Amino acid sequence: MNTDGMRAQPWYRERWPWILMAGPAIVVVASLITAWLAIRSDDGLVIDDYYKQGLAINQTLSRSDAAERLGVEAQLYLADGRVRVVLGTAAGRGALTLRLVHPTRAGMDQSLNLAAAGPGVYEGRLQPLRPGRWHVVLEERDWRLAGDWMLPAAGVLTLSGRLPLPADADKAKEGKPWQSD
Repeated sequence: MNTDGMRAQPWYRERWPWILMAGPAIVVVASLITAWLAIRSDDGLVIDDYYKQGLAINQTLSRSDAAERLGVEAQLYLADGRVRVVLGTAAGRGALTLRLVHPTRAGMDQSLNLAAAGPGVYEGRLQPLRPGRWHVVLEERDWRLAGDWMLPAAGVLTLSGRLPLPADADKAKEGKPWQSD
């Protein structure tokens, strides 16, 4: 019998059981959120056929060397979901292919064939690009140019046959974005 005249309260009216259960409950909720994030953002492999890519590296390097020998230079302008490529002295003879490769998310990569809009000028339409760093590869049958583009800060990207510079090494390459007619 209770000699103080106080009645014992049920356990769910006490605060200590709830405080002790709060820790494990928070861990369970955090683990469910982590599992949801892991399922929603599958990283996948960066390169699915890494062995074939390794075998083809010599061909890629020879095309980059050919761009350097030919002195190929290109400027890429991005605006309103369109990309315009202006080739320098060595105008393209064939179709140009532009690949925008996200460093970690293969599902965001884009590849498009550019149509000639004039002598040495090529245009194409892009899906919206997320801000961040993108690897850019512009290629023709005989040569290949590569570089990095930091979006949305850079409106103009200059690619040349020389070795590509890191994305933040030359801020002078950034300019005003190209405006469509």
